[in-house]
Amino acid sequence: MLCVRAFVFSVPALYFLPEVFPIANAVHQINDEINDKEVRLIGDAGEQLGIMSSAEALRIAAEREMDLVKIAPGSNPPVCKIMDYGKFRFEQAKKEKEARKNQRVIEIKEIRMSPSIGDNDFNTKLKNAQKFLMDGDRVKVSVRFRGREMAHTDLGTQLLKEFAEKCADIANMDKAAKLEGRNMSMFLSPKPQAPAKKPGKPKTPKPPQSEG
Repeated sequence: MLCVRAFVFSVPALYFLPEVFPIANAVHQINDEINDKEVRLIGDAGEQLGIMSSAEALRIAAEREMDLVKIAPGSNPPVCKIMDYGKFRFEQAKKEKEARKNQRVIEIKEIRMSPSIGDNDFNTKLKNAQKFLMDGDRVKVSVRFRGREMAHTDLGTQLLKEFAEKCADIANMDKAAKLEGRNMSMFLSPKPQAPAKKPGKPKTPKPPQSEG
């Protein structure tokens, strides 16, 4: 007598048959849990074995020393497949682990500036933003206005425009500069081909002016 087992999976797995019956990503009924009057049986090599009683299907699976798994319970009659269910579980767990390994969470990095930022500070923040973008993250660039600086918001608009232009080779502006309270911000998103692009050149510092 084959033992009764049931497993729950959150990752869908598909065994494509001529009728294209997918294995449901729910609780699979296997072996003695399957008590339908008739089932359509698919062999372990994908061959169609026809419609038969669940007892006969279970007998065939036992002869092949494999499991009988109901893969399409909503069909009429339900579709069952002969397979090594333990191997199937192992392969799906491996695929799920690999998928998690390849996932990357996109973060939003913020660069903050003032309207009177110096060239050196501007270049430093620009390099940081370009690095974030090259790493695949979105960047929020903000200009903070203090006191009387609110009378010159055009300086912030120009500053953000220049910043975006120097990132244009590796980023798209997905949200243009907008003033909210005392902050003016824009959002940059990396282009798909960002790693192959060369970042824009930093701002050239102005030479100090001599007095006299």
